[in-house]
Amino acid sequence: MSRHTLSVLVENKPGVLTRVAGLFARRDFNIESLAVGPTEHEDVSRITLVVTVEDHPLEQVTKQLNKLVNVLKIVELEPAASVQRELLLVKVRCDQETRAEVMATVQLFRAKIVDVAVDAVTVEATGDSEKIEALLRVLEPFGVKELVQSGMVAIGRGSRSIADRPLRSITPEDVRAHHEGNHAHAANGSRDNHNRTHRKQMSDHHG
Repeated sequence: MSRHTLSVLVENKPGVLTRVAGLFARRDFNIESLAVGPTEHEDVSRITLVVTVEDHPLEQVTKQLNKLVNVLKIVELEPAASVQRELLLVKVRCDQETRAEVMATVQLFRAKIVDVAVDAVTVEATGDSEKIEALLRVLEPFGVKELVQSGMVAIGRGSRSIADRPLRSITPEDVRAHHEGNHAHAANGSRDNHNRTHRKQMSDHHG
């Protein structure tokens, strides 16, 4: 089983994220992490996906992604050639006896305490998945009351941008083909429903 980080530039329009995630789900790819947000262009969003691949070649799904009308570009980011980060917020039990030890652990991992209560502190940490997992392992003995973790975001190292090469433009032909495909699918579904109804009526009549 292999793990891959994909960066996908898409048009900033409603429903795009659902279509992208649905494509992976239909092909039995496991999405370990998903994050989406704005980019330097207000009409473009960036989706970062971490997927695990077992039996199915990753090429299959990237080719299907490229066919989606709202997808502009797909790049796989190798760990060594990119900066990858996750955000963790975790609420940890502590009292007067353990507070100093919790604070020392937080400093060791270069995290920070963002909220303090009588019997708990909330810790904020950023880093790669290995750092986040290691921090959680060390904090678990104190008692984790609650945690929330973001999906991974990643960006390539160096001066080049994912958008340095021209993005795939969306042509009127792309849009027309997309809509024609939807209409054909709907028409086929309508015919199937009609045929099922007709068969049922014939069965009822002969019964």
